[in-house]
Amino acid sequence: MTAQVDEILIFNGNKTLIAFHPPLPSSHPGIMKVEDSKIADSVIGSTACWRGYIGTWEIQNDRLYLVSIVGCYQMVNDAPIFAHWVSGLICVPQGKLVYCDRSGAKVYEQEIHLRIEQGKVMKSTIIDSNCSQS
Repeated sequence: MTAQVDEILIFNGNKTLIAFHPPLPSSHPGIMKVEDSKIADSVIGSTACWRGYIGTWEIQNDRLYLVSIVGCYQMVNDAPIFAHWVSGLICVPQGKLVYCDRSGAKVYEQEIHLRIEQGKVMKSTIIDSNCSQS
């Protein structure tokens, strides 16, 4: 399987790439589908992006927002959309990359695990990788 292009997360004012790929809702008044002929990014149509879009997300006041989309969808306006449809674990990389394999799996010195339920951060845990470099 081809490694998938990461989403972007703005967390504590810093942009980082995340392997979590939150889905978009099937119908939302703030999100619209884009005609295939108007998609300029070649990554979007590749096997590295089966979902057809790359989202930029932001954690603000312990809530997850969709702030922009590139690809098969676009936002109707510039207002962030509260991502009430998203639940799951977002792993936010911290520190140096200590390992990466051919599948695209990455290990960083530390991660912050954010447990999201219906768009709200319910728990935040710092995880050390326990990987040491020789």
